[in-house]
Amino acid sequence: MKTNARPRRTLVLATTTALITALAGVPAAQAAHRSPQRTTGSLVLVGGALASDNTEIYGEIIKRAGGQKARIGVLTAASLPESQDPDAGDPDKCSNSACNGAYYASLFKKHGAADAQWIPIDLDHIDNADSDTIVDQVNSMTGFFFGGGDQYRYITTLLHGQQHTDSKVLAAIRDKLTHGAVIAGSSAGAQIAAGPDMVTGGDSYPALRDGGFPGYFDDPSRLGYLPDGGFGFLTSGLVDTHTGAQGREGRALRLASDTGHDRVYALDENTALVVDQPGTPREAITVLGTNGVAVLDLRSAHSRHDRSGWSMARARYTYLTDGDHYDPRHWLASPEPGKHLLRPHNDTPVPGNDDVFYSIDNPAGIPYSFRGTARALAATNAQRSATATSYETGPRFRVTFTKKPGFTAWTDEADSVPRSLIGMYVAITPE
Repeated sequence: MKTNARPRRTLVLATTTALITALAGVPAAQAAHRSPQRTTGSLVLVGGALASDNTEIYGEIIKRAGGQKARIGVLTAASLPESQDPDAGDPDKCSNSACNGAYYASLFKKHGAADAQWIPIDLDHIDNADSDTIVDQVNSMTGFFFGGGDQYRYITTLLHGQQHTDSKVLAAIRDKLTHGAVIAGSSAGAQIAAGPDMVTGGDSYPALRDGGFPGYFDDPSRLGYLPDGGFGFLTSGLVDTHTGAQGREGRALRLASDTGHDRVYALDENTALVVDQPGTPREAITVLGTNGVAVLDLRSAHSRHDRSGWSMARARYTYLTDGDHYDPRHWLASPEPGKHLLRPHNDTPVPGNDDVFYSIDNPAGIPYSFRGTARALAATNAQRSATATSYETGPRFRVTFTKKPGFTAWTDEADSVPRSLIGMYVAITPE
């Protein structure tokens, strides 16, 4: 399997770190690709680790691209190019843009697309991004899929790097979206859809301790972001990926606070955020997949930084699962109609949790730990609030989850374990 999945916390360096850092200062006026447009297209953004047998998500992409007539253009410029892959000549080991493009093209055909083709743009073929021949190829497609890897490589290849302006190919893809095409992506391929302040890296604990910095850094734990963002397909909130699997809720909250955003879509693995008519007043969201998407709401949140460290209060945590809907304009989450309102009947205390952000330094850590504490609180009558802490100290960060009036939890079957959570309050304090 020639995927671009990375080991947890492993950095994939961009070609030139200095160039990325320089991009942080590019004037917003150069980011012409952000102009709002009416669109009839849609996005299918996956939080990473998209399983080859996830028929629900592959099928959704194909359906939106025309079903049996779907023609999918596969872009894998976030991968290493063939020239940098030591296993490029081995079809069983290669993991570069060309072999990953062929891998995804074959998967889309397997799942029912009429055709799927690699769009040959990568660090070995940057000039192709402004090739009229490749534009013609793009214009023959009805949908597009962006693979994972390092999202900055998409900046380098499709946004003219430091200039941060649309290449001909990206302009053509943007036009296709406006006129009804579907654009999908996984991991870096979903992250690049973000608008201003796109995250470039970082772990939750260093993010909470040190804050975010514009640029891209050799230290993979340091919270970095690009002020001019990615492609700007989705601008109603920040985007983060691999959230629960890599404990990124802390970094998402800190980045939003530092950059003045009031909403984050925090995507879990093998799960899609499906966005209809992105960037319009009719933008509408549905969640598909095996895990979920956290919507972090900071409208009422406030943060401070004193001698003890950084803290935040009154953020709201909504966790949506398969079939749930979200209306960004009205900040309204709606459970899938088949789900049942949870009415807990047990008095089981919430288990202790001393690694809420799944630290890489903790060999006994548990992924989806943040979600686990929130769901345990939703399931019990014994407590209205529960706490969990970071694994690291100096300071240790304490997360307090609180059920207040208006909070609801939803289950797949009446009185079973909670699946979806709407409106739980979250506070983070140093100690």
